[in-house]
Amino acid sequence: MTKGYFEFFSSNAKYRRLWAASVISLLGEWFNTIALFLLILEYSGSEFLLGILFSVRMILFGISQPINGLLADRLNRKSLMFWSNIAQIFLALTFLMVDGPEDMWWLITVSGIMMLFHGVYVTAERAAVPNIVDEDDLITANAIGSASWSTALCTGAMLGGIVVSQWGTDAAFVIDSFTFLLSAIILIPLTIEQNVDESMKGPIFSTAVKNIKIGWSRIYSDKKLLRIIFAKTSWNLAGAGLAGVFLVLAGSDISGYGAAFGFGLFFFARGIGTGIGPLIARSVFKDRSKWPNMVGILVSLSGIFYFLVGLTIDYYLPLTVFLIICAHSASGGNWVLSTVLTQTWVEDEVRGRVFSMDMLLLGLSAGFSTTTAGYLVEYHDLTLQNGFMSFSILMVLCGIIFTLWRPDSQGQIS
Repeated sequence: MTKGYFEFFSSNAKYRRLWAASVISLLGEWFNTIALFLLILEYSGSEFLLGILFSVRMILFGISQPINGLLADRLNRKSLMFWSNIAQIFLALTFLMVDGPEDMWWLITVSGIMMLFHGVYVTAERAAVPNIVDEDDLITANAIGSASWSTALCTGAMLGGIVVSQWGTDAAFVIDSFTFLLSAIILIPLTIEQNVDESMKGPIFSTAVKNIKIGWSRIYSDKKLLRIIFAKTSWNLAGAGLAGVFLVLAGSDISGYGAAFGFGLFFFARGIGTGIGPLIARSVFKDRSKWPNMVGILVSLSGIFYFLVGLTIDYYLPLTVFLIICAHSASGGNWVLSTVLTQTWVEDEVRGRVFSMDMLLLGLSAGFSTTTAGYLVEYHDLTLQNGFMSFSILMVLCGIIFTLWRPDSQGQIS
C-alpha cells in the first residue's frame, strides 16, 4: 500500500539523504544558470547564442547518456553521483574567469562539460531510487523528487536573480561551487544495494557496445516501454524552445525590472508548476493503465497553456505568470508518470541503460528545439508572441501524435 508523503519521507532515511544531496546541488545549478543567461545577453546580446548555450548543454547531456547508463548499471551509483559533484565544484569556479564577449565560447563549453557530469548524476540517481524505495512508494518518491526539483528551480532561480542583481555573477558561481561540495559530503554515508548483471563483467571498453545494445534491445522488445521512452521527448520538441529561449527573452524584457529578476520570476513560475504537477498527478491519476495515454494528453494541455501565454505576454503580468505555472504543472505530470512507469517496468540490472536512452532522446530533442528557437528569433525576426504561439501549437500536435501512437497495441500491456 502506498504511504503518505510524511510517513514515507520520515521512514526512509536513505531516500532523505539522496533527496537532500540532489536538492542542494540543484539549488546551486539554478544560481549558475541565471548568471549564465545574464552574461550571454550582457556581453553578446545574441538570442541565437542563448539558444546555442541550451543546445550544447542538452546535446552533450543527451549523447553521453548511453555511456552514463552503462556506468550506472556497472559501477556503484552513489560513487558516480559523488564524483560528479566533485568535478563540478572546480568547473563552476572557472566561470569566474569570464570577463568579455571573447569568453562566450569558453562559457558555453564549460557549461556543456558540467552538463556531461550532471548527466552522470541524473542517470545514476534515477536508476538508484528503486533500490531504496518499495515499488508501491515509487509514485510518492518521484512526486517528492519532482516537487523538490521544481522547488530548487523556483527558489534557486529567484534567489539567483536577486544575488546576481545585488552582488553580480561571481557570487552566484561561488555559491554554486559550495552547493556541489555540500551535496558530495551528504552522499558519503549513503549505501545503495544494486544488482549487476553477469554481462556487465569483463573489460569495460571491450564490452561497452554489447551492453549498450542490451539496453536498447530491452526497450525495443517491449513496445509499451518503447512508447513511454518518448514521453518526455514529445514535450521537449517544443517545450525546450519555449522554456529555454522564449521564456528567458520574455523575462529579460519585463518593464521596470532588471533582466536577472525577470529571469528569476518566470523560472520561479516554471518551478512552481513542475512542483504542483506531480502532486496533482499522484492524487488524481490512480489507474496506472491509463497513464501511458495521459502523458500525451498532458503534453497537449501544456501546449494550450503556453499558447495562452503568447496571447497575454504583453498585457497582464500576473496572468502570464499563472499560465506559465499551469503549463509546467502539466509537463510535471508528464514527467512523473512516465518516470514511474519506466522504473516499475524495468529490471534493476538494465534500468540505468534504459533511463539513459530516455535522457538521450530528451537531450537531443531539447537541443534541436532551443537551437531552432534562437535561430528564428535572431535571423528571421520571430517575435516573442509568435514564437510562443507557434511552438505551443507544435507542442499540442506532439501530444496528440503521442496519444494516438500505439506500438504496443499488438502486444501485452501490464
